[in-house]
Amino acid sequence: MTVEADAAFVTTVRRRLHELAEPARAPQMRAYMKSSMPFLGVRVPQVRAVVRAEAREQPPGSPTQLVATVLALWRSAEFREERYAATALLGAPSTRSLRRPEHVTVLEELIVAGAWWDHVDELSHRVGDLLREFPDAVRPAVVRWQTEPDRWLRRSSIICQLGCRDRTDLDLLVAAVDANAADPDFFLRKAIGWALREYARTDPDWVRAFVASRSLSALSRREALKHLG
Repeated sequence: MTVEADAAFVTTVRRRLHELAEPARAPQMRAYMKSSMPFLGVRVPQVRAVVRAEAREQPPGSPTQLVATVLALWRSAEFREERYAATALLGAPSTRSLRRPEHVTVLEELIVAGAWWDHVDELSHRVGDLLREFPDAVRPAVVRWQTEPDRWLRRSSIICQLGCRDRTDLDLLVAAVDANAADPDFFLRKAIGWALREYARTDPDWVRAFVASRSLSALSRREALKHLG
């Protein structure tokens, strides 16, 4: 049986976003993101607040309906903030109990479709959520992403453990860095530095030693050691 998206939730979120729209801000936001999709002019914290509030009032009834509602918001979006709302729904407190390891395939679709850092970085946090909760089931997908042709999947494989601190899977992080260290792509080199800089908050000596042992780009090295003196 096919589970339908929560149409009332989608309608309400869209209405609230339109109510919060600041048309004067929209062109600047669109230019900054180099977006082909227009903006409403709603700030990201406002988008998240709308989604959290509505999901608290009318949470999805099942993991399947959560996915269906996320995809309805994303696939039919006319404004970029609607896609931000789709991602926010996956991270809303009231939907956390509905997370399932198979949702990583949905995240993969959205990462490839989003294909820009604003979408990918936020979606990567959701990948990290699943990785922490279901490591055995989700880890193989992240390993595969490390060498995918799509650079955004590779970026996600590098940064999906941001904030994991002492729960970081170091073997997974090292594999992601090593697989992409030689790639000249700015977003991958920046991601490597960002991931290492974040882990340096937990183990600065490990990061120093790791950077010294690898041939990293100047950008990755600079970012990794940024707060280590």
